Amino acid sequence: MNDTFLLIKSIFRKFGADIRNAKHTEEGILRNILGSKRPVAVLDVGANTGQYAMMLRSIGYDGTIISFEALKTAHLQLSKHAARDAHWIVAPCLALGSAAAIAEINVSANSVSSSLLPLTCSLTEAAPEARYLEKQVVEIERLDALLPKLFATSGDLFLKIDTQGYERHVLSGASATLARVTAIQLEISLTQLYEGAPTLVEMLELMQVLGYELFQLIPGFRTSTTGRLLQVDGIFVRRPVAD
Repeated sequence: MNDTFLLIKSIFRKFGADIRNAKHTEEGILRNILGSKRPVAVLDVGANTGQYAMMLRSIGYDGTIISFEALKTAHLQLSKHAARDAHWIVAPCLALGSAAAIAEINVSANSVSSSLLPLTCSLTEAAPEARYLEKQVVEIERLDALLPKLFATSGDLFLKIDTQGYERHVLSGASATLARVTAIQLEISLTQLYEGAPTLVEMLELMQVLGYELFQLIPGFRTSTTGRLLQVDGIFVRRPVAD
């Protein structure tokens, strides 16, 4: 093993996970964790056209899904998909962040790489289709302010955030919501793909501060040429309260 691998492995162990556990499929991991946590709703932040929600339905999750998407074209397709599902709620077309504001979102050629943050050369080199084509003006709202208007039911929640480097801001605007969240799926970059996005270590430390421990890792985006892993999804569960 080389020194870099040993360093990364030691970091994961420090935060309560073993890198070898990342071999499990996303579907299998989610089926198990949703089955054990039994949330009253899944909050799908960065829903794009609804791919994640449809995957949850395919693995048997039949609870409420609440999707959030900021891009106009993607939101339109998302709403069409959700219209066929009585337990799938789509929030108004806006972004989630740490405070209410108006901002410009960068729209990528492949849609899914769109972000409120500027992209870096590392991303465009790995995925030329991620290049930005235009900007759209979007409203930003805090999850804490928006969720009570969409879903008044009490109970535990599962939170998924895939916002291309903006995850920390979403969490910052969700402190009250997090009191109900028993597990979180969070996209994390292993190298900086968006300017101002937090590092892997910073996100692991933040989740510790928020009261969550790393439960599982799911490999994500890789470069097509070298196969280098650039992003993972971390599954975090609320840390048990000490007696």
